[in-house]
Amino acid sequence: MARRAVEQELSRERILEAARHLFITKGYRAISMRSIGQHLGYSHGSLYYHFKEKAELFYAIVIEDFGYLSSCLNGVMTGPETEEFTRTELLLLEFIRFGLDHPHQYEIMFMTRDEELLAYCRSEQSRCLELFASIVRGHLNQAAHTEESRKSVPLSLFLSVHGFVSYYIQEKVSFEEIRPAAVGHVRILCENLHLPASGR
Repeated sequence: MARRAVEQELSRERILEAARHLFITKGYRAISMRSIGQHLGYSHGSLYYHFKEKAELFYAIVIEDFGYLSSCLNGVMTGPETEEFTRTELLLLEFIRFGLDHPHQYEIMFMTRDEELLAYCRSEQSRCLELFASIVRGHLNQAAHTEESRKSVPLSLFLSVHGFVSYYIQEKVSFEEIRPAAVGHVRILCENLHLPASGR
């Protein structure tokens, strides 16, 4: 097959999807550009048309996944309101949904322990957490929170939903399968932190 035809057929998106899966299941250090190419049924040379090296490929995955999560969170805040949930509850449920329905992405983004990989993730983690915190702070009851708690509550909420996702990822369940548990968890968090209550 001609070089141009190969490059057109082997899309950037296909490479990212395959590499994401291999990095999680086999480990970043165990995977090479050659092994990614073999997994896709192409020579590793065809990957270099899109990515100069493995590190660049990994960082592209990180950027893409954090961008998608941020768009999901922003989508909740700009979407229609519901009588069942407050904005904050919807935000937390959306975060849990993302983690459980995209476990490979979530593990790379928030659960890797490899210092080399963390170096690629930290800046994107910070941006995502600041977005999360700014949305939460925007919906806090001013009278019920001090300046200090306005800083600490968003992190407490993030750590709580992260723990929930981390636990259920091991069970390999989808968000819909454990939706009642997620809703219960989120409502307990919001009640205990004196966040606005939904009209249930």
